Amino acid sequence: MEINFTSRMVLATLLVATLSASAVAQQTNEQKAESTDVKRSQVVDKGLNWLATQEQAEDGTFTAKAGAGITALAVTAALRNDSTLNDPIVKKGLKALEGFVKPDGGIYGSGRLKNYETCVAMVCFAEANKDGRFDDILKRAKSFVTGIQYGKANGKNKSDVWYGGVGYSGAERPDLSNTSYLIEALRAAGSEENDDAIQQAIAFVSRCQNLEGHGNDTEFAALVNDGGFYYEIPTTKIDPSTSPERFTPEGGIRSYGTMTYAGLKSMIYAGLTKDDPRVAAAVEWIQKQYAVDKNPGMGSAGLYYYFNTFAASLKTAEIETVKDKDGKTHDWRKDLVQELARRQNKDGSWSNRNERWFEGDKNLATSFALLALSYCNDEGDK
Repeated sequence: MEINFTSRMVLATLLVATLSASAVAQQTNEQKAESTDVKRSQVVDKGLNWLATQEQAEDGTFTAKAGAGITALAVTAALRNDSTLNDPIVKKGLKALEGFVKPDGGIYGSGRLKNYETCVAMVCFAEANKDGRFDDILKRAKSFVTGIQYGKANGKNKSDVWYGGVGYSGAERPDLSNTSYLIEALRAAGSEENDDAIQQAIAFVSRCQNLEGHGNDTEFAALVNDGGFYYEIPTTKIDPSTSPERFTPEGGIRSYGTMTYAGLKSMIYAGLTKDDPRVAAAVEWIQKQYAVDKNPGMGSAGLYYYFNTFAASLKTAEIETVKDKDGKTHDWRKDLVQELARRQNKDGSWSNRNERWFEGDKNLATSFALLALSYCNDEGDK
């Protein structure tokens, strides 16, 4: 078929228009990405400045009454947002953390939160350990946290529903939050995904997932079965009416945001892939419950811990966008940067009016916010 001059002109015009539209769309996306990163940098700078100039004590600590934990989180947040080892906030903070190192290898204050404090301190020391200066501290800390794990080290059997988990001090019942901190700390300190302690821990993590037939052999697996995660595994008879927030009328344990993201991150650290039914189910729950303005299932409680686990989990799982229950695709980095910018106080800090889990403490909320923002930077592997 012969195409006349007029037809060729029309085709050429359409081609130019299509290419122009494509170029404009690409330019718009690039501008949006640049705009998000500029906003992120501005928000981070204000937050770091507040921590460094207003809140760090002379001895380098942040909220020292809480032990080593908040100091470790604050220093890690600074390092992951491009502060150097010579920056005062980091230099003083690391020295302060060294003062919490105990003869047993743990890194903690009073001892009430031995596992939690040691694990977040391990992540901090690992972040600062490019030249190996903290090798010995990390080696001894690793021995300490694996020694208090509810597993082989303490003669526990795989049939025990608590097997592989760890609690705040190691002596009480384990929970998913502390167990996820353990897995992250071990990976930060150089353990491979097939490390025995990590594989023990993932057995407990799987039993905290509302998913029947894939690692959760407890009585709770099929009662909710939505793929999300919960905090702990009860071993005594429960009365659902005592805590409707936590239990369904049938006795199932409700899934919620922070634990589901902590569970997903832990599974990825333990070598599970997107094809594993446990990972796929967790991702599906996240899609259905996607939110940056609340901790799904908990509202404002633990909101800044949620922001941190949300961002860390999606980054670790290499999830770039999330399609929600309505079919809308979200750039989670952009959404989170905007939300944290909106919530930032004029002085650069963050705080949660809901003081549950100590988030009324500005140092803790600000550290979590800055850690979350570090995962919103596409440059490098945070």
